[in-house]
Amino acid sequence: MMVSRVPLSNAAEGAASVASAEESSFSRSVSALLEHIEYRRCESGEDIEAIYRLRYDAYLASGMITGSSTRIVEDEFDDLANSYRFGIFIDGELASTIRVHHVHPQMPVSPSVQVFGDELRPRLAAGETFIDPSRFAADSEFSRAFKALPYVTLRLAVAACSYFDVDYCLTAIKEEHTGFYRRIFGSEQTMPSRTYPGLVCPVYLFQSKCSENMAKTIERFPFFKSTPFEQRMLFARPPKGELAPLTILPTAKYMKRAA
Repeated sequence: MMVSRVPLSNAAEGAASVASAEESSFSRSVSALLEHIEYRRCESGEDIEAIYRLRYDAYLASGMITGSSTRIVEDEFDDLANSYRFGIFIDGELASTIRVHHVHPQMPVSPSVQVFGDELRPRLAAGETFIDPSRFAADSEFSRAFKALPYVTLRLAVAACSYFDVDYCLTAIKEEHTGFYRRIFGSEQTMPSRTYPGLVCPVYLFQSKCSENMAKTIERFPFFKSTPFEQRMLFARPPKGELAPLTILPTAKYMKRAA
């Protein structure tokens, strides 16, 4: 009996085509969610309290922290000059939060630098620069309803890498999250696990080299794109006496329409 076989090259092309179609479908779903997203840089007031409470609720539910009477999570890195705290709002409701540090030789301070300083401080002294995202937390109901929520949240880290033109994007993560960062950002493990301040679980240091990986990531997932205008709105410090913008709308959808 003769068996019809598909040439390996054709099979590979077919698999690649399916994978590409799946990525395109997923990108469209994330782009659709971006239509409902607002980013807020939180520097004072009720928004700060809300993201600190969200951190607490999310970390307690996932077993990353033990209970506290304050019911908030904050630390000494929150108010540094190179720290940017964001709330991600879906139709006006807080859905997730992330903090981003721009780490460079003139400001060599961030959570990852504290935990993995023996690896990172010599590199900073040699002139390397980093984006260090941390304190990712998401509301449980929004996470169940919107599987794309981690992507629209981490989009801020990608925008920061572009705006500050850094060498590497660092990530201090739990073991179960390492596959995601390898797959989406091409991240590689740099250091074995260590204890992270305030957490009961160890974290690993991963990094993605921006010059090699960011363009490929954005090409695969166009929703990570952002315009220079959006990047300035997100990360530029306003002149003394002026307020930072309250709400920043994602620009990926406008770039797609203009293409």
